[in-house]
Amino acid sequence: MADNQKQVVQWFPGHMAKTRRLIKESLHLVDGVLEVIDARIPYSSSNPELAELISGKPRIVLLNKCDLADKVITKNWIEYYKKIGVAAIPVDCRSGKGLNAFPSTVKTVLADKIKSNEEKGMAGKALRLMVVGIPNTGKSSFINRMAGSAKAKVADKAGVTRHNQWFAIGNGIELLDTPGVLWPKFDDPKVGDKLAFIGSVKDEILDSELLAVRLLEVMKEHYPERLCERYKISDFSDLQAWEVLELIGKKRGNIMRGGEIDTERTSVMLLDEYRGGKLGEISLEAPEDM
Repeated sequence: MADNQKQVVQWFPGHMAKTRRLIKESLHLVDGVLEVIDARIPYSSSNPELAELISGKPRIVLLNKCDLADKVITKNWIEYYKKIGVAAIPVDCRSGKGLNAFPSTVKTVLADKIKSNEEKGMAGKALRLMVVGIPNTGKSSFINRMAGSAKAKVADKAGVTRHNQWFAIGNGIELLDTPGVLWPKFDDPKVGDKLAFIGSVKDEILDSELLAVRLLEVMKEHYPERLCERYKISDFSDLQAWEVLELIGKKRGNIMRGGEIDTERTSVMLLDEYRGGKLGEISLEAPEDM
């Protein structure tokens, strides 16, 4: 456990390359692009290829799972996006928090398109947005929440592959769903770690103990009090992250036969509790860090 060698997170299944191609092929069918990212890691959960892929189409960003992120830092991210000319909304797609601002934001961002439609005698024509996002940021939760229990599909549009689906969500807005897509390579190992922390990379390809140790390194630096509160441990500033993991395992009674601490079980527990928000509102990156 003491050997925290770097395992570089890489995961780019073939279907994701196909999704990237589908995005390009379907772009002419939409008026804008909606990117769903994770409010805890806005930078790391945003696809760096997107700007090139969408070819200048208007973009809206949803910072989903804002209930799990540090509110102050999320506010800073909203200001950051405003400065670069991108509309951003903090939301929680499961509860619906913040989504009431979505329709008006769409109409503001696509004001030029609305005006153009009116001038062409097509006032009231539906505004179409492509919904993109990496796995596990909540793209499906957003579409299901907006489409309602009926999940009303819009009739198939010409040129759209059967892997894409249209949904009418009211307010004169239609959404084009796409599969979650990551990019081929994580140039920064820390980005891969953060994606793994939130579950955007399959756990099956990762070493859960190594990942838990890396999460503890971040927690020790930025949110040590959360660890103390959750796991009833006192000051651990002098301990290495793997020692903290063992301490948590001991506190939780994860002891194997012979008295050895079950660090694998403890690691899975730690990651699950972080992802479930049981460690509190935690952001793993801020605009000023980028």
